[in-house]
Amino acid sequence: MVQRNIDYRLYLVTDRYDYSDDKFLAIIATACANGVTLVELREKSVSSRRYFELAVAVKQVTDRYDVPLIIDDRVDICLAVGADGVHVGDSDLPVDVVRQLIGPDRILGVSVKDTTRAKEALAQGADYFGTGAIYPTKTKVITKHTSLATLQAIAQAVPIPVNAIGGIKTHNITNLAGTGIAGVCVVSEIMQAADVASKVRQLRRAVEMLV
Repeated sequence: MVQRNIDYRLYLVTDRYDYSDDKFLAIIATACANGVTLVELREKSVSSRRYFELAVAVKQVTDRYDVPLIIDDRVDICLAVGADGVHVGDSDLPVDVVRQLIGPDRILGVSVKDTTRAKEALAQGADYFGTGAIYPTKTKVITKHTSLATLQAIAQAVPIPVNAIGGIKTHNITNLAGTGIAGVCVVSEIMQAADVASKVRQLRRAVEMLV
């Protein structure tokens, strides 16, 4: 388990949509400058070379703002670029295998849907959990609804941070009060914001009232 003091409050999960690389990186930079505490690079349909190149570019941005970078799914990309950690789900490598590959010092996040899976992943070396989808989402990831009661049960069942993910917006984030989460994972609300800086500051204020 990672011993560093990681701030999970406002966790940006990227989506490139139809942006140019320059615009994509500019959004991430603005988000980091205005209060995002973690960035996860998530690419579901690109080549390994392309994923690597994007990860190198994104890491240059996150390093500039001293924001940890998490790589979605790909342990090899995480290690290749020296990212701070990796996030995996049920269709990826087993949690204990990922922990062996990345070593004890990198962050290991796991997507979980219930307390049984959370306890298993904790024993296998997880550092934090992402739980959702709390609300409907249009990201390119297959999701299944997770109730607030389940989110709260997972947060209460484990001693490591639990973040809510899925359709989280400024208008519904207050519904997460009392669930015991460490923070929220946000995709489109930041990546598609008309004013990224203002949106991130608004989300940061909101989440600080929750945790």
